Amino acid sequence: MRFGFSHSDSESVRGGKSSFGRSRNGISPDRSSCVSNASKSIPCSRSAFDGLREYSKTVVDIETFSSYIEDWILQKLPSNSSDKKLLFKPPFMVDELQKLDYALDGVFFQQLFRMPFSHHAYDNSREEKFLALVCFLQTIIDSLWQTFWHKTGEPPLFVSCPRYPGSRFYTIEQAVSNGRIGGLCGAAVVTKVDPDSQVRWDHVLELALFKSDITDGKRKAFSMISICEALFYGFHILLSRNLSKLNAPRNNFIYMLVLDSKFGGVIKFGGDLSLLDVNSCNPHHSVVEWIKNHAEVFVSPIDRVWNKLGNANWGDVGTLQLLLATYNSIIQWKGPPRKSIASLATDHSLHIQKRRLECYGLTSQVENGHDGQWETMELDHSDQTPNRLSMYPKLKEGEVILLEDSQSQVTFQIKDIIIVGDCLSYSAFYLDQPCKLFTLYVGVHPSRLEPSWEAMSLWYLVQRQTKVLSIMKQKGVLGKNLPELIVSGRVLHPGHCTKQNPADRCNHPLCGTPVLVTSPVGEPVSYIIARYGSFCTEEALRFCRDILMSLRSAALANIQHGDICPENIVRVISSKGRIESLYVPVSWGRAVLEDRDSPAMNLQFSSVYALQHRKLCPSSDTESLIYLLYFVSGGEMQQQDSIESALRWRERCWAKRMIQHRLGEVSTLLKAFADYVDSLCGTPYPVDYDIWLRRLNRVVAGSDKGKSIERSEASLRFGDAAEMSGTSGGCSSYTC
Repeated sequence: MRFGFSHSDSESVRGGKSSFGRSRNGISPDRSSCVSNASKSIPCSRSAFDGLREYSKTVVDIETFSSYIEDWILQKLPSNSSDKKLLFKPPFMVDELQKLDYALDGVFFQQLFRMPFSHHAYDNSREEKFLALVCFLQTIIDSLWQTFWHKTGEPPLFVSCPRYPGSRFYTIEQAVSNGRIGGLCGAAVVTKVDPDSQVRWDHVLELALFKSDITDGKRKAFSMISICEALFYGFHILLSRNLSKLNAPRNNFIYMLVLDSKFGGVIKFGGDLSLLDVNSCNPHHSVVEWIKNHAEVFVSPIDRVWNKLGNANWGDVGTLQLLLATYNSIIQWKGPPRKSIASLATDHSLHIQKRRLECYGLTSQVENGHDGQWETMELDHSDQTPNRLSMYPKLKEGEVILLEDSQSQVTFQIKDIIIVGDCLSYSAFYLDQPCKLFTLYVGVHPSRLEPSWEAMSLWYLVQRQTKVLSIMKQKGVLGKNLPELIVSGRVLHPGHCTKQNPADRCNHPLCGTPVLVTSPVGEPVSYIIARYGSFCTEEALRFCRDILMSLRSAALANIQHGDICPENIVRVISSKGRIESLYVPVSWGRAVLEDRDSPAMNLQFSSVYALQHRKLCPSSDTESLIYLLYFVSGGEMQQQDSIESALRWRERCWAKRMIQHRLGEVSTLLKAFADYVDSLCGTPYPVDYDIWLRRLNRVVAGSDKGKSIERSEASLRFGDAAEMSGTSGGCSSYTC
């Protein structure tokens, strides 16, 4: 059986201009216009790069490729119809699909074109099938983007159809008019780069291969041919990303969707192309050996995607696998979403709880007992999607709440609901001053706190943060780079209150609930990176300067933040909507005031000392700042599943100077700062904030006056340059 593409085609990769060459286009306009140059560097030597480029032109025969790899694939497939054991690991676990199903509860998927259902693949139905496929993928893109990233606005993605690796991309209309519909291999989800530029293979997020039949007889598993073809196309997409100048993801894996008119599944494929032998006289065999020895292949079970009427089974396993693969592919290119799967899955649990109340006739009792003003729900512990958000009393936009502190009563109105990860807060304003916005946190009454992680996290967010900000205010630790405590108190609910003393509470769900109001309000850095991409040089320097200034101010009062991460840094927006280049660390509830205090444990951003000892050393916050600078500058932050893996990642990064290399491509000053912090890791020596703030202020001020960053850094005195490479004592825990 012959499959793939024809070498006699006029658009053959050998004969035509390969689209696997390095892209001439710039960064996608939906990403930041000031993306770090670090993402554009060639990750290998010139000879290796030339070898990869040559492989993009020579590894074009899918039949030769399949002949080398088919025996290896057959060994990993079930031997008979009764044997259901696969040697390929699945890309997703069942609980991941279940959480996604919960998160998509109530999401509407509108697919206009139905998939034609027939027992034979007639040519006259191929156009209809591809119309249904493209409509299916576009529906997935639109619904996922509006659900998790941006509720309004057009997604920066679209669907286009290729014929073979290196071919041009077509719309369905173009393919039909040019007589190419019969040669299309599938449909690709592509990122928007430039309206005037042609689609290239390094723009592809994921590829959905579409075949007449993907099953292997009666076993309802992928056929060997389907897996071969997915690996062949997946290799070429990974190759195009490594050869591209585009800000393509460097995590070296891709999700391939493989479908026919009934069934579908996912093949996740990736590996380090630097381990590929590019000097072999047999390129096809070399690629196959790389797949066998250095790549990872995950193969899902196949399941039904379309029913007999041509409608997609959106809530079933087959379609959920495709949805989750597309969700992860979008994260690769566009960054983490504004709303996580876990946070939206909580809403499903709240719906269940509300339905239980309705079934038991308790809804009317709640409303009659509390004037219908607020409703607070807690998850049953038997629910399978526990989340900290379920502990929060839920307020609505436009609601007015009355707070009582030690001196007076203050009234605020809720403007917006802010969800960052698992943290829920609100933007609010005084009723008589609607132009000034504040951040409002709502806690839980102490009598309702439980010794659980979710409850204690909420206590840290409100009660403990109130204590820390109060101490900072008493000690005069104030400044534009630090949050300011506006008011803290307890909610006074409408109606009659039956509590006997101030420490008690009545039956009203918000009676005595602690509330903290702070200033300013801003956009979390995690949201900024997800929407706009990496920081440019000027923004990274300004970001470092602002955070270092706030850490210095807190250190004067012997306070350390203890939880520096993208969710806890905000960019301030003025009341007039003008973005100010001011970054402020928030969420000071895990701050360390004395030796017995424990910081937060963040596997991606906590310092080595914090992970090892659950304590902070003097340089712990600045070490977390270095990891954060690495992240905002385009560095790849791997997901960690344990403290051991997090420590190994840090050891590898510092030993190989990966962090310094990345920051050095952004700014030599940031690289020098990383070297300085590396020398202090785990030591008792304090951070010399003043000298680094002087250097950062000098460079940032020069940039604000229109001078280039390079000239400002070059103007540093020789003595300053010597100080950059020096240390204040001690040596690195990894490099000494």
